[in-house]
Amino acid sequence: MHQWKFNRISGLDQVELRNGSDLLNLKFLDQKLWVALSCPVKGLELDEKTLALIDTDKNGRIRVPEVLAAIEWCAARLKNLDDLTKPQSALPLALLNEETPEGKLLLGSSKHILQGLGKASATSISVEDTVDPQKIFSTTVFNGDGIITADVASDDATKNTILEIIALYGGETDRSGKPGINAAKTEQYFKDAAAHVAWVDAGTSAAVNAVGEKTAPALEAIRSIRAKVDDYFARCSLASFDQRALSALNRQESEYLVVASKDLTLGASEMSGFPLSRVEAGRPLSLTEGLNPAWAASMAQLRRDAIVPFFGADKITLSSEEWSALCQKIAPFEQWTNSRPVTPVASLPLARIREIATGAQREQILKWIQQDAAVAAESSAVGDVERLARYYRDLGTLLRNFVNFSDFYNPDTWATFQAGKLYFDSRSCDLCVHIDDPAAHSILASLSKCYLAYCDLKRGSETQKIVACFSQGDSDYLMAGRNGLFYDRKGKDWDATITKIVDFPISLRQAFWSPYKKFTRMIEEQVTKRAAAAETKADATLGLAAGAVANADKTKPAEPKKIDVGTVAALGVAVGAIGTAFGYFLGLFKGLAWWQFPLLIVGIMLAISLPSVAMAWIKLRHRTLGPILDATGWAVNARVKINIPFGTSLTQRARLPHGSIHTLRDPFADKAAARRRMWIILMIIFAVAAYGTYAYKTRHWPFKKEMPAPEKTPAPDNVQQKAG
Repeated sequence: MHQWKFNRISGLDQVELRNGSDLLNLKFLDQKLWVALSCPVKGLELDEKTLALIDTDKNGRIRVPEVLAAIEWCAARLKNLDDLTKPQSALPLALLNEETPEGKLLLGSSKHILQGLGKASATSISVEDTVDPQKIFSTTVFNGDGIITADVASDDATKNTILEIIALYGGETDRSGKPGINAAKTEQYFKDAAAHVAWVDAGTSAAVNAVGEKTAPALEAIRSIRAKVDDYFARCSLASFDQRALSALNRQESEYLVVASKDLTLGASEMSGFPLSRVEAGRPLSLTEGLNPAWAASMAQLRRDAIVPFFGADKITLSSEEWSALCQKIAPFEQWTNSRPVTPVASLPLARIREIATGAQREQILKWIQQDAAVAAESSAVGDVERLARYYRDLGTLLRNFVNFSDFYNPDTWATFQAGKLYFDSRSCDLCVHIDDPAAHSILASLSKCYLAYCDLKRGSETQKIVACFSQGDSDYLMAGRNGLFYDRKGKDWDATITKIVDFPISLRQAFWSPYKKFTRMIEEQVTKRAAAAETKADATLGLAAGAVANADKTKPAEPKKIDVGTVAALGVAVGAIGTAFGYFLGLFKGLAWWQFPLLIVGIMLAISLPSVAMAWIKLRHRTLGPILDATGWAVNARVKINIPFGTSLTQRARLPHGSIHTLRDPFADKAAARRRMWIILMIIFAVAAYGTYAYKTRHWPFKKEMPAPEKTPAPDNVQQKAG
C-alpha cells in the first residue's frame, strides 16, 4: 500500500507528487482523485511537440492512459523518476539506466550526439541538442543511415568516384544534410561499368565487324535508305507478277502534274513519296542513274559506305538478291549495336569505364557503407533521446497541471493554461486562457460564476483570442469596445479589445456599493429625462413666443391667466407629502442619544447593502475554474474553486510603490468647489460641536424623553408632628 499525501488548497483536496515513487504509483490512484482527466494538445503554455509525443493516438488530446504510458516509458530508461518532480532544462547523462537495454541504447546515442556537436565532455544533454539532426551529424563521418559522403575518403581517386556516382545516379541525402551514396547505387555503378565493357569487347569480333571500322558507317547508310530500297524491289517483284500493275506502280501522270505545278527542288518533300527509281519487272537498282532526286544523296552515301566496302568500287547496280545478302552481312553488327547498354556510365569515356570495371575501389566504398550502417541503432535512437529530454523537462510540469493544479494555486508559478497577463482599467488579470470561439466558449464558461471579459488580441498581422477573469475591483468601466494591453508568456505585448462580457459579481466591495450606484444612476437618468423634457418644452415655448412677437400686430393681447385652484391644491398635497416623509425620517431619531446617530446610519446602510452583499457572497463562493477550461477542451474532474482570497490574488489593483512620494496638490483641481465643500463641512462641524456643548452644559439632549416628576405623597401624622 503506497502512502499518499493530500493537500487542501482553496477547499480542494489535491494529491502531492513528492517523488518518483508517487509517479510510479499513479496508475493505482483512483482517477476520481485526479483533478483533470484530459487536456488539449494545443493552446497550452507547454511545448506543443512534447504534448504531441505524449498524445500517442494523435487525436489532439492527452488522456490519463497516455500520461501513465509516458511515465512507464521514462521508468524503463531512467535510474529513478525523482528528478521528474523537480526537472532541470538539461537531462544529466548520469540518470540514464545502463542496466536496461533501452537506457543503455539512449546513453550511447546521447554520447554520439554530443560528440557530433563537439561536446564530447558534456555531462548532460538538452532538447536543443537533439532537435537538429543535420547539426548533430554535420561533423560525423558515420551516422548510421547507410549513406556515405565524399568526406569519408582520404584519397582523391576514391573521393572523385563517390562524386561521380552522385553525379550519374543522383545523391541520397545523408543525415548531415550532404549528398551521398548508398550500397545499391554503388553496386549499380560498378555493375553498369562492367556490362558496358563486356558489350564493347563483344563488338570487336570478325563475325560482328564484317568490314572492320567501316561496318558502323555502312550500317548507318543502310538504315537511312533501307525502307526505300525495300519498296523499290517490292514494286519490281509485283510488276513481274502482273504487267498491268506497272503503270500504277510508277505513279499516275496526274500526280506528277500536281508536283510539276510548284517550284521544285531536288529535295522536295513531294518527290520523296515517288519510287526510288523507274519500276520494271526484274530490273536491278541502278546506283548512279535514273534515281529519284529526293533520294540521290542517300543513294550516294549507300554506294560509298556500304556497296563499295562489300562489293567493290566497280559496282553500279544492285539486284534484289545482292541487297538481301548485304543486309544479312550487316545484321550481326546491327544486333550488337541494338544491344548497347543504356546506362549513365555509358556517357563516360571508354577508358574511364574500363578503369571503373576493374572494381579497384568497390570493396573500400562498400566497407565504409557497412561501417556506417553498424551505428544505425545508436543514430536511430536520436528521436528517443529527444523524447526523453522533453519528458524530463516538461512531464513534471504537465503532471502539476493534470494530476493536481498545484501550479495554478502557487503564486510563484504559472499554470499551463494561463496565457499571460492582461492590463485593463488600473488592474492586471493573471487568469487569461486561450480560446477559439468566444460565443461557443461563453455558453459553458458562464457556469463558472466568474466575471469574464472576452478579448481580441492583435500584434501586427498576428491575431488570437483570450478570455480574462476579473476577480477584484468593480465592473463600472468594463464594457465591449474598450482597449487594454496583454503580455503573453514570452513577454510579447498585444493590443487587447473587449468584445464580449459575461457579467457576475466581482467582489463584495462592488456588491456593497452597488445599490447606491444604481440609485445614483436612476437619479441621473431621471434628471436627464426631466432636463431633456424641460429643454424640449422651453424650445417650444420660445418658438411660440417668437411667433407671437412676429405676429403682434395681428393678434389681440391675451388676458392674464388666472391661477387654477386645482394646481394650487396639487402643490399643497405635494408639499404635505414631502413634509410627512421628512417628519417620518426625523421620527426615527426621536428618543435616540447623540452617540446612537452613527449606529442608526450604519444600520440603514447595512439594511440597504446586505441583500446585495449576501447574493454576491453566495455567487462568489461558487466560482470555479472548471467550466472555463472545459469549454476549451479540458475534462476537469474536480471543483477547482476560486474563493474570495484566492480570487483577489488573481487580479491585482493599482498600488503606489512602497516609499513613493505622493503629492495630493492637484494644479487642475476645482478650487472654488473645494472651498465650498470645506466651508460646508466646517459649518456642520461647528454647529454639531456648538449644539453638543450647549446640550452637555444644560443637560438638554435632543429628542430625549422627559421623565415625569414623581408625585409627592403626604407624610404620616407622627412624622409631621416630629417635623414640627
